[in-house]
Amino acid sequence: MASGLAADKGEGIPPGKPMTAEQHLLDKGAEMMQSFKPIKQMNQHATTFSLYAHDLSRQIETHHYLTRLNQDVVQCAVYDTDDSHGRLIGVQYIISDRIFETLPLEEQKLWHSLEHEIKSGLWVNPRVPEMVVKPELENLAKCYGKFWCTWQVDRGDRLPMGPPSLMVSPQPLNLGMVSPALVEKRDVKFGISTESLRGRGWTLKGWPLSTRMLTTGNGTARASPSSWSPPR
Repeated sequence: MASGLAADKGEGIPPGKPMTAEQHLLDKGAEMMQSFKPIKQMNQHATTFSLYAHDLSRQIETHHYLTRLNQDVVQCAVYDTDDSHGRLIGVQYIISDRIFETLPLEEQKLWHSLEHEIKSGLWVNPRVPEMVVKPELENLAKCYGKFWCTWQVDRGDRLPMGPPSLMVSPQPLNLGMVSPALVEKRDVKFGISTESLRGRGWTLKGWPLSTRMLTTGNGTARASPSSWSPPR
């Protein structure tokens, strides 16, 4: 790893000088005069967990800021935290099952089902009542995501280093299960209980968990839990 830019065990902030008063003034002026139309289309914040496809033992808390392009496609800016110093660590695209089924088989391997993280309570919209967000959750549970991580902050990188890494959602089996300690840390911060959300009191019509594909890693359209493997 590059000296001073990776494997930093301190604050993990990017290298560089503090912002000057002149820079703050310039930024504030630009903010007042520009529109930021694409950013203003972000209308949801969700916190969940993601695993590196090449190493499922590496699991991180992620914060997704969603923009819905239409009823079948969502794009997300992904941060490592919802604090003001949050770092943009990647991008996720979400598509409906209808769109997913039209993709070539090789492309499907890059996408993962969102069903488990939704139904197990891992995907949470902080401070939004469950009944308010229920229709959106029911919709997302039938969707697939493709998440590329560009900044591996979990290993201490102070800058985005190397090529992007493909990420996958937690799964209810084997190495795909998210660390309970990681979930507890998130729950304490937001004052929520993932355990109480598990199952969420509703089911998806026509989509029993046992027959839906857990991930596309093995390249099949409907993989059983026992055949699940991470994308290569």
